[in-house]
Amino acid sequence: MKILFSPSESKNENCVKNPINENSFIFKELFPYRMEALKHYEEFIKNASLQNLQELFGIKNENEIDKFKHDLKQAPTQEAILLYTGVSYEYLNFKILDKKSQNYILENTLIFSNLFGVVRANDTLPFYKFKQGAKIGNFAIEKFYKEHFSKALDEYLENEEILDLRAGFYDKFYTPKKKFYTYKFVKNGKVISHFAKAYRGILLSISAKNQVKNNKELLANLPSNLKLKEIQIKGLKEEIVLEILD
Repeated sequence: MKILFSPSESKNENCVKNPINENSFIFKELFPYRMEALKHYEEFIKNASLQNLQELFGIKNENEIDKFKHDLKQAPTQEAILLYTGVSYEYLNFKILDKKSQNYILENTLIFSNLFGVVRANDTLPFYKFKQGAKIGNFAIEKFYKEHFSKALDEYLENEEILDLRAGFYDKFYTPKKKFYTYKFVKNGKVISHFAKAYRGILLSISAKNQVKNNKELLANLPSNLKLKEIQIKGLKEEIVLEILD
C-alpha cells in the first residue's frame, strides 16, 4: 500500500544536507520538470511586488519575506518527512516512532509539495515557502505537475493499494486512475475540517505502527475514539466516513 500525503505551510528551518540534485527525488528522469517549475518560482520572486510576495509566501512581515528570497538550488536540505512540521506532522510525530515504523513511512509515503511536486518521505528538500493555492503569475504549477507526473505516478502505483490522506486541493496535482481510499471525519453529524489534519496524521501513524498492508487492516486498527460510520463509493474513490466519539 502507498499513502498519499499533504505537505504543510510550517517547516523546520534546520536543514543540513546537500543541496538538491536529480538524485534527491523519486522519478529521477523528471527532474528537469522540477527545475523548470523552480525557475518560474524564482523568476517570479525576483520581479514580484511586496504584495505579490506576501500572497505567495502567506507572510506579511517584510523582514520575514527576505528570508525566502535565496537560491533554493544552492540551499541545504533535509528529508521531507522532517521538513514539514504542520498539524498532520505533529500528530504523526515521526521522530518518536520506532525504526520499523519510520521505515514504513519512508518507503510508502508520497508527499505532494506545492513547489517540488510529488516526493517520497525521505527525499530531501530545502526550507522554502509557498502558500497553498498561491499563484506564480500565469504559471499554473499544479496543472504543470499533473501533466508531467501523472503517467509516472500511475505506473508507480499500478500494483499498489492507494490510501489518499491528502487535502482535497492536491487532487489538482494528481488524481489516481484506479480505486483509492480517502477519509472524512464527522462529529455530532457535522463534517469537521479543522481537526481533519490531525486525524490524517494519526491514521498515518497507525498505519506505520501496525505495518498495515491495505485499508482493511487500517480500519481494523482504528483508535477507540474513531468509529466507522459509513463508506461512500464515488467513482474510483471509496470514501470512509469516521465518527469522532470524544
